[in-house]
Amino acid sequence: MNLKAIKGDWVQIHSIVLKPEERTGKIPEDTKKVPLEMWVKGFLNSDSEVGDKVSVITLTGRRVEGELVEVNPRYIHNFGEEYVPELLEIDMQIRNIVKAGEI
Repeated sequence: MNLKAIKGDWVQIHSIVLKPEERTGKIPEDTKKVPLEMWVKGFLNSDSEVGDKVSVITLTGRRVEGELVEVNPRYIHNFGEEYVPELLEIDMQIRNIVKAGEI
């Protein structure tokens, strides 16, 4: 069963930018052995299914092509195992701005 997506959906695509044999010789040996891959999120340009070759428009207005891999992708990231005090400070600043109605 393929997941369907309609034009305008927020999606993630994937493509191979360079095959291993196309990569420059000025990179580490283990890096040369794998393709250079790209994952991009954007708004779908046509009705499609996961696995289809599609094009998207990114938030910066670029048109990018690749294989549709996910519909409504989540943002999954973290800042590692270490505590980052600056993030707490930024959080408190944002909360104060919002609370004051500046946004």
